[in-house]
Parts: sequence; structure tokens; C-alpha cells
Amino acid sequence: MSYLLSASHIKLPYQLSQEKIMEFSREIFGASFKNIERLLQAFKNGQVENRYFSNDLDWFREDHTFQEKNEVYVKQAVEFGKEAVEKCLVNTDFLKNGIHPNEIDAFFYISSTGIATPTIDARIMNELPFNSHMKRIPIWGLGCAGGASGLSRAFEYCKAFPKAKVIVLCVELCSLTFQKNDISKSNLIGTSLFSDGISCVLICGDDAKVEGKSNKDHHLHFLNSQSTLMPNSLDVMGWDLKDQGLHVIFSKDIPTIIKEWLKPNVEDFLKEEGLRLGDIKDFIAHPGGKKVIDAYHESLGFNEGMTAESMAVLREFGNMSSATILYVLERFMKRSGQTGQYGLAAALGPGFSSELVLMRWN
Repeated sequence: MSYLLSASHIKLPYQLSQEKIMEFSREIFGASFKNIERLLQAFKNGQVENRYFSNDLDWFREDHTFQEKNEVYVKQAVEFGKEAVEKCLVNTDFLKNGIHPNEIDAFFYISSTGIATPTIDARIMNELPFNSHMKRIPIWGLGCAGGASGLSRAFEYCKAFPKAKVIVLCVELCSLTFQKNDISKSNLIGTSLFSDGISCVLICGDDAKVEGKSNKDHHLHFLNSQSTLMPNSLDVMGWDLKDQGLHVIFSKDIPTIIKEWLKPNVEDFLKEEGLRLGDIKDFIAHPGGKKVIDAYHESLGFNEGMTAESMAVLREFGNMSSATILYVLERFMKRSGQTGQYGLAAALGPGFSSELVLMRWN
């Protein structure tokens, strides 16, 4: 079984309180919405307290073309992505001795908030001493499900190649998709919730040469994964690509869909392994928002303790799209677990789709 060896995240340069962002939104959108004060309650009800951004608020007061925003994305994705990879490969929370970049066999790059060809992974390879024959697997467009999907694909790669060491890097600069002239409710809700985040994990196959590297007695080992697409649900979540850039599509029905659709999806997945919901001890959930977490409780019957780590990440960082679940996962990895305990990672994204990853502490 392939397993998780290290993880990292970085804090971006501009930390802003939710109160300050709410005041900014009142300034930008106040004249466009008659019921602005009622709509601004979303900033409070979401229970996000702080968020991190790659640029300061004054940058968002200015007009920027799609080209300008994407150029910033490319520059910052390389800069901050490189930092996260370097940190992951030497993170003393997990490693006694660092892993050299040239030992990495495959690089999964996950993002949905900017576009680049050559892709960001290739650009980071020009900044760090990776092996020039390293496999590159950029994955774009999975949104909030991307982090869990990247985990699944990397685990599967290491299952196929048990000597491999693989990194998964999630870079989401959601703030660069901000549309100051979009007066849709979806845009305002997105402004209340999304933020920037960069996270990375290191996954190893069973036969990878990492003796004496780990600081931990227990690691999360991969058991199985499941990807599920809901038919005819393209309008639930995603981007609407226009001249000004990426405009968010964010259905108000998402919590209801989770309540009705997720439980049978998860139960069928666990049944394949002879498990039930009650066997899951660690629920590594992407915190899409407070309503999404409430829907997890109602659908799966998990109590608040099961989503405490996800809720803490949401409060401290907001929703960072694909990167968020790796922030949550890192906290579980630091805390560790007991031999034989099961963990379930879950995330939902455009499609409408879900990605589930079953793991066990060994």
C-alpha cells in the first residue's frame, strides 16, 4: 500500500479578517444591490474568520484584464508552489532527513484558478533540481475536488510503481478570479468564502527507499478510491469563461445535493471494503463552507468532532478550492492515529462530482 510521508502548506503574504473583507465588499458592491446588508450576512454566517491572499486589497480595487490576472497567476504559482514543495521535502514535523528533489519520480500539479502552458510544474522544475525524466501530471478544472483527486491518482501511481516517491502540489489563487463588476449573487457568495492557498504532500510506494527518513510511527496508507460523476449536473459548480476571465458558478442547491446524494455514494464505496460509516474514525473533509459541513453532518451522521479539523481550517483560511483538503490532511498527519483506524477523505467539485479516498493508519 502506498502511504503519506510528508506534507506542507504556506501562508500567503496578506492576511485579512473577514470583517475587513466584508467592508471592502460593501464598498465595491453596495450601490449594485438594494439588499446589500442582508446579503452581507453571508460573510458572518459562513464562520470564516481570516483569509490569506497573494495581493493586498488595493490591488482588487483596480481593474485588471484577464491577461494581467493570469500573468500574476503564473508568476505567483511558481513562486509559492516552489516554496511549498521545498518545505514538504524537508518538513521536520514529518521527516528526520530531507528528500532531495531528484529523488521524486512523479509530480502531480492541481489547479483551477489560472492557465499556463508550459504548465506550472514544468516551470517549477526549472527552479529546483528535479530529475529531468520525472513524470509530470498536471490536472486542471476539478475545483474543490482536485486535492482529493490528486491524492487518489498519486496513491494509484505509487501502487503501480511501488518504488516511487511522488508529490502532489495544489496551487489555488482564487482571489485572482475576483470580478468587481459581476453583480451576481454567486459572485458575492464566492467573495465571502474563497481565498488563496498552496499545499503539498509527499506520497511513497511500499518499496520506496525512505528508511530512517520519517519522524512518525504511523502513516496513512492507501486502500481504495472512488470518483463519482452526477449526470446532468454541469450547472451546479464551475467557471463561466468570459472576456474578463473566470466567473464563478455556485448553485444554492449544493448543500441539498450533498444531503441527498452523498450518503449512498459513501456507503456503497465503504461496502466494497466491508466497512460501514461507523468504522470511519478520521473524516478528512474538504470544508466547502459552513452549510457544506452541516450537510456532511446531516447526510453521514457524523458529529461535530468528526469535522472539527475541517471547520478549523475553514475558520482560519476560508475555502482554498483544491488546496483546502491537504491543509486538513496535514493536521491529521501531525496528530497521527492508532494502528488499524480508518480515515476517509472526501471532496466535492464541478461535474457535479465527488472524490473519496479510503486510508488506514499503519
